[in-house]
Amino acid sequence: MNPHAAQPTSLGSLVKSLLIHRQLILQMTKREVIGRYKGSFLGLIWSFVNPVLMLTVYTFVFAVVFKAKWGIGGEDSKTQFAVVLFVGLIVHALFAEVLNRAPGLILANTNYVKKVVFPLEILPVITLGAALFHSFISLVVLLSAFTLFNGFMHWTVVFIPLILLPLVILTLGLAWILASLGVFLRDVGQTIGIITMAMMFLAPIFFPVTALPEELRPLIMVNPLTFIIVQAREVLIWGHTPNWAGLGIYTAAASAVAWAGYAWFQKTRKGFADVL
Repeated sequence: MNPHAAQPTSLGSLVKSLLIHRQLILQMTKREVIGRYKGSFLGLIWSFVNPVLMLTVYTFVFAVVFKAKWGIGGEDSKTQFAVVLFVGLIVHALFAEVLNRAPGLILANTNYVKKVVFPLEILPVITLGAALFHSFISLVVLLSAFTLFNGFMHWTVVFIPLILLPLVILTLGLAWILASLGVFLRDVGQTIGIITMAMMFLAPIFFPVTALPEELRPLIMVNPLTFIIVQAREVLIWGHTPNWAGLGIYTAAASAVAWAGYAWFQKTRKGFADVL
């Protein structure tokens, strides 16, 4: 394969590539997950330990030290604050893990660019798959904690895959863009971590949207994490059905970004070999 040749950018070529390479994606995602904990004593158990520790630390800091309240009325217990907080952290972690790693994906796999025939477009998909695995483990921890604290689980939890789907599509599109930009602009890798951190504090993770003054709420609603976090809490914590109209609009916009990101990646990949 000529690394300088133009690559297809159509939606059909995207779907075809994902279907043709689905086994490769699955195998490399599995290797990515196992490789992260390779050599450690606890191994994959760390995928359970990490979210539990994160939940404990954030709950102590915000619920005990800062005495933060969610403001939903009634007795606001620390356990209730913990599960509400954890939903937002799971959504942000999925988004941030993929984007923080995206700028270095091609740089870390230069042999795939220069020496072998490899579908470079699946590298962000593999990273997303590993992030989804860790999000699934965190969701299991969350639902176990919620059931333990409350004695029941809302049936609306079945909607959580539909809630996360548009975020997954959006994240993949942004990852393609960042993976390409990371080759030509090395500063992207340094700045994206700052941006994702800012997005965490500008999303309703540690506070509800209603805690902000009216004039500041549009600022937080622009954050693409806000709608997903709110909807995830609706189905996981409060037992409400999703906002289907909002999800439809979000999914359409996310699909447009994903297609644009894929097209950008395919258009620019012919320059990877020269830069690397």
